[in-house]
Amino acid sequence: MIKKTNLLMAVVKLSLRLARRCMSEYSCNKSPHKFTQAQLMCGLILKTYLKTTYRGVIDYLENSPPLQQALGLERLPHYTTLKKFADRSGVAEVAEWMMAEILKEVGVTSDTVAVDSTGLETTSASAHYQTRRGGRRQQYVKVSLAILCTQLLPAGLVVDWGPRNDKAEAAELLHRTRRYVRPKYLLADAGYDAEWVHQFCRETWGVRSYIPPAVHRDDGNVGGRYRSQMTQLPRRYGMRWHVESFFSGLKRTMGSTLNARQDQTLFAEAALKVLTYALRR
Repeated sequence: MIKKTNLLMAVVKLSLRLARRCMSEYSCNKSPHKFTQAQLMCGLILKTYLKTTYRGVIDYLENSPPLQQALGLERLPHYTTLKKFADRSGVAEVAEWMMAEILKEVGVTSDTVAVDSTGLETTSASAHYQTRRGGRRQQYVKVSLAILCTQLLPAGLVVDWGPRNDKAEAAELLHRTRRYVRPKYLLADAGYDAEWVHQFCRETWGVRSYIPPAVHRDDGNVGGRYRSQMTQLPRRYGMRWHVESFFSGLKRTMGSTLNARQDQTLFAEAALKVLTYALRR
């Protein structure tokens, strides 16, 4: 229990420090100035960490003076204050900026990035229940990530609706990742197989991409200048499992179900899960 408490306190202190770098103190000059934007952002991160509700995180803070002190709270916000802050359009962007600050904080030592995507459910109904009632999974929130291998930290994030082909988010994911890191190698599964993906990585970004070809010609050969080189992948490609490991840890610790109802807040909640897990690591 002591270890978990210390870890929670470390996450709160780190998130407050990073949030202050990414956000102005107040949203506008005419705001009540009762709580800073960084404090409210940390409230959302704490809510995600504890896997609780807006009411639940305020109740938790009420019974934890050390956490109130760590956040610099002289009074507690109403749970609706956190809800209104979460509904703002910029929360997901701030989460991405904070992930970039994490990379600056710890330093990038890995020369390899692995990309993949996973789905987060928008309902708590089990797959067994939905199958029994004759329904099927139609839509989910799709999280596409670029993960630094060995460090297991996110370097790029795109949140959208699924199911969709992975290449639909690939361009945006690669552009966002390029802002923060320049590895030597990029690893992806066959869902990202496309000549333009290789061209962007190798010719624009200067990164050697390795993606197994998903489509072959009738004669069994693979077309494309770079795709034709992917029939035998290097041993390094085995590191692609690091992104799968990140997704596994994310869902085990942060949960795989989202509680929000609107598109904007669903995407923000998904981004907060990724950020909170990265802070926890």
